[in-house]
Amino acid sequence: MGMSMMNRRRFNGLALAAGLTTALATTGAGLWSPASAADKIILGDMNSYTSMAAFAVPYRQGWQLALEEINAAGGILGKQVEVVSRDDGAKPADAVTVANELVSRENATLLFGTLLSHVGLAVSDFAKQKKVIFIAAEPLSDSIAWQKGNRYTFRLRPGTYVQAAMLAEEAAKLPAKRWATIAPNYEYGQSAVAAFKELLKAKKPDVEFVAEQWPALGKIDAGAAVQALAAAEPDAIFNVTFGGDLLKFVREGKVRGLWDKRPVASMLSGEPDWIDPLKDEAPEGWLVTGYPWYAIETPEHTKFREAFQKKFNDYPRLGSVVGYAALYSVKAAMEKAGTTETEKVVDAFADLKLPTPVGPITYRAIDNQSTMGAYVGTLTVKDGMPHMVDWRFGKGEDYLPPDDVVKTLRAKD
Repeated sequence: MGMSMMNRRRFNGLALAAGLTTALATTGAGLWSPASAADKIILGDMNSYTSMAAFAVPYRQGWQLALEEINAAGGILGKQVEVVSRDDGAKPADAVTVANELVSRENATLLFGTLLSHVGLAVSDFAKQKKVIFIAAEPLSDSIAWQKGNRYTFRLRPGTYVQAAMLAEEAAKLPAKRWATIAPNYEYGQSAVAAFKELLKAKKPDVEFVAEQWPALGKIDAGAAVQALAAAEPDAIFNVTFGGDLLKFVREGKVRGLWDKRPVASMLSGEPDWIDPLKDEAPEGWLVTGYPWYAIETPEHTKFREAFQKKFNDYPRLGSVVGYAALYSVKAAMEKAGTTETEKVVDAFADLKLPTPVGPITYRAIDNQSTMGAYVGTLTVKDGMPHMVDWRFGKGEDYLPPDDVVKTLRAKD
């Protein structure tokens, strides 16, 4: 006897649902299914997307480009990769909450990202406690690799010591004896100033530091800071401000004549992420670490730059390089390990080598620090935009402290 109309509709509906589930499982559509879930590697990304968009958004574009390339080439270990991305709130407590959600709720195999040093340190401690891998893509405080380093945290970018060493090398060539410093009053700024002082004094023992300014991050009183620095009558200034603080500081210093015939060594101020918003107001003659994307013509960088411009119709920032290299670091480590199992991937990071748009890097077994280098040069304005000229690339391994020093700094895992 034939089905009733109601049963027939119910049967057809179940058949349609079953067919749809099968189609999703075989086509890799962006919806959950048992087959697609089993064939995925889920990674957790976190960064200060709202409060530090100038760097974090290009960073996200960088890992998005890498994700597209990796999945198009077959994924990692034959599995497609999915990135679950969250805003870390630019606050340590918020970041730890987000990290926990990514691991426990989203089933992220590992974590990568963060920007601010105190945020990165908080997530690093979480990684240590929970035994989950964390690639600290951007935080620059060296304590994340040394004093507070741990087995599960790997730092990608060159930290404050390396960048301060490159700037101190150039600053030592100046006739300046009296120096003043300005830096945001948290871990990154404090460690950058300490490193610069130590390294410059080692090269020029007669230098003295006559003034310091420590504005709260994102709350600089630029007029008061400039006035205080000028009152000390320094021969030169070491600057570590970035983001909106840098823009205010540059403009106020120009109005008050602080830059007139006074050299400045400035960390990060050649990075388009932070300096490009100034356009033709950018200071000329500053010694800076940065990223001259428009002038790097190596095959690796040209390929990256062209792919980035094609996908986003925009030029890459340094954040783009960092995001791109972070995701490829994950791929390289997992493929070396032959598994996504945490302890084996951690072991695979030891002396892991991989190419990046700015040259090959190695994650050193001694401290989980990559040997990514940095560009140092002089800031100028060309065609209405900031440009680095007379720049050179410094390899990270040439500026990192020797192994015996690192062993005294590195925390016990």
